[in-house]
Amino acid sequence: MEENVKSRLILILGILAVIFFISTVSSCGNAYRNKMEQVRETLQRKALEEKLNLLSQEKAGQEESLASLQKQLDEERANHETTQKALVQEQLVNQSLKEELSKVTKLKEALEEDLKEALIQGKGSLSTSTKPRQ
Repeated sequence: MEENVKSRLILILGILAVIFFISTVSSCGNAYRNKMEQVRETLQRKALEEKLNLLSQEKAGQEESLASLQKQLDEERANHETTQKALVQEQLVNQSLKEELSKVTKLKEALEEDLKEALIQGKGSLSTSTKPRQ
């Protein structure tokens, strides 16, 4: 009987050793998978950080470009306003000159008309003075 108990004890210990061995191998496999997952996450995190850094640099470059373009736009607006004011002044000067030209033209026409009347009256008085007196 002792043999029987010993063999059972050996069998139970063998089964326990196999169970512990299987659990140890399973635990090692889980640890390996967890380690690989951690490495993968670390690589992913690094890649995302690099991408974030690149995007931050691009953003900074775009902001500088935007500021430069905004400054150019403000300068162009100021130049446009200056040109617009100069154009309005030129239009006012042109309008004034047109009015002045119109006045001068009317005066010229009136003077020409007066000159014609004076010539007609002068010829009429000449013709009466050149007639022989009787």
